[in-house]
Amino acid sequence: MAQSTETTDWVSRFADEVIEESERRASGKAASPADAPVVVVASGLSPSGPIHLGNLREVMTPHLVADEIRRRGYAVRHLISWDDYDRFRKVPKGIAGVDEDSFLEHIGKPLTSVPAPEGSAHPNWAEHFKAAMTESLAELGVEFDPISQTAQYTSGVYREQILHAMRHRGEIDAILDQYRTKKAPAKQQKNQQKPVDEAELEAAEGSGAANEDDGSSGSAGYFPYKPYCGNCEKDLTTVTAYDDDTTELTYTCTGCGFGETVRLNEFNRGKLAWKVDWPMRWAYEGVVFEPSGVDHSSPGSSFQVGGQIVGIFGGKRPIGPMYAFVGISGMAKMSSSRGGVPTAADALKIMEPQLLRWLYARRRPNQSFKIAFDQEIQRLYDEWDKLDAKVAGGTSQASGSGGGSALPGDVAAHARAVGTAAGELPRTPRPMPYRTLASVADITAGHEDQALRILSELDPANPLASLDEVRPRLDKAETWINTQVPADQRTIVREEPDHELLKSLDEPSQQSLRLLLDGLTEHWSLDGLSHLVYGVPKVQAGFPADATPKELPPEIKTAQRSFFALLYHLLVGRDTGPRLPTLLLAVGQERVRTLLGE
Repeated sequence: MAQSTETTDWVSRFADEVIEESERRASGKAASPADAPVVVVASGLSPSGPIHLGNLREVMTPHLVADEIRRRGYAVRHLISWDDYDRFRKVPKGIAGVDEDSFLEHIGKPLTSVPAPEGSAHPNWAEHFKAAMTESLAELGVEFDPISQTAQYTSGVYREQILHAMRHRGEIDAILDQYRTKKAPAKQQKNQQKPVDEAELEAAEGSGAANEDDGSSGSAGYFPYKPYCGNCEKDLTTVTAYDDDTTELTYTCTGCGFGETVRLNEFNRGKLAWKVDWPMRWAYEGVVFEPSGVDHSSPGSSFQVGGQIVGIFGGKRPIGPMYAFVGISGMAKMSSSRGGVPTAADALKIMEPQLLRWLYARRRPNQSFKIAFDQEIQRLYDEWDKLDAKVAGGTSQASGSGGGSALPGDVAAHARAVGTAAGELPRTPRPMPYRTLASVADITAGHEDQALRILSELDPANPLASLDEVRPRLDKAETWINTQVPADQRTIVREEPDHELLKSLDEPSQQSLRLLLDGLTEHWSLDGLSHLVYGVPKVQAGFPADATPKELPPEIKTAQRSFFALLYHLLVGRDTGPRLPTLLLAVGQERVRTLLGE
């Protein structure tokens, strides 16, 4: 079902390609979406530590495409393969309940064989980190089918695929050998000239392609399969012999010295090397669409090599766009091996799901972007609210409304942010500006009655009746203030007037305060106070309070800045603070009059 080029966005374009590819594989176009084969898209996540916001792109990219396909009436499966049978490679830093020295003994074991951090309610390391991500995905409205690779391997689901890989190990080795002799590619991001730092390279740890493992070669030849040791449970093993007829496999462990001979047709304690495992799964699951990070796009990487190996298993490589890194405002690029790296759960504590979905939906996968944990979050929310208002008002360019209208791609990204094929996500009933809510939360320090008083005065014609009307946005803004704003930037209203400063004021400064105080009662609303505080310097200079910037000389802006700085000093003892109209409402009219020396 092709979409008009005037209204398509990157999600729609990929949906077109995926539907076409799925039907091609099924040998023909379906008469209707109901008759079409189930479309399979996939993501892979390794619960080796906190699953950060860069890894979330591994999920959101196929989710958005799957959801668009679902909206068109097709059946879709979004698989999330939990690579929980991967080896525990290193102890992440900064994890609560984890003593780094004591966890070193588990290096080399499957993630599901590593104990959970102390105090966790979950049975093992993998389940601990899977749980947090699963909860976040539910809040984001992501519908998926989970697959535990531990369950798949240890139950023998992949037995025939493993035996097939061992029978065709020569062909696999020949494909891999084409790349082993090539010079390693420069550590460059695709479409970028600047070098990639180590943190960016390590970001791959959150996906199944962590170490680009292609198997092991020894005196007995190449083998694409590695057993976990029957004694120490680690993958420090070397296959020393294998018989294709009997499937007898002999291995030794370099970690503990243990060795044994097993029959691979009944042995379930091992896994295929990653560069073989991934294409095997493409074929087994019939995956049509799966993105991969920039680390997989270079020659010899798992996605490129997998495109050749998948044919050995009778499958095809999926459509696989490269996705770029996701950064955090004010922080280095993310790496799941480093403590304190923000996760989806961290982001959802300070922003609504709609905003987080929008950040992933509005950028093509190969475009990098940043998620704001600093003051930039206020600007992002302003931008989102403007788009929300335009869409609610029907002011899109597609409707021919002209000038300040939203582009079709922006409208599409908005639709993908606010809901899915299953319906709209829960939203704040009355979404007041985030920066206003943050300022109120800052000033009131958790006093709900004070917050309600201030917020109800923002719009006297339509006063807020309950804080529930501005939740959950208010709670997100309050969490942001309490967890992300440094203490020295928090707002503390003066207890007493600054008598020394008030005494030192010259006549023009005293006059500006009188003009403000005289207008407080009449202008006591958010819009009214905005008009008043910007208007005082204009009136002092002999201009009307509603004069536009074009009608004013440049020195009026200088006078406004000086007036604002004076108010901040008298109210909070600093040069800056929350927006003055909000601050005045928060302080309250009586206290404002006292602090300004009336």
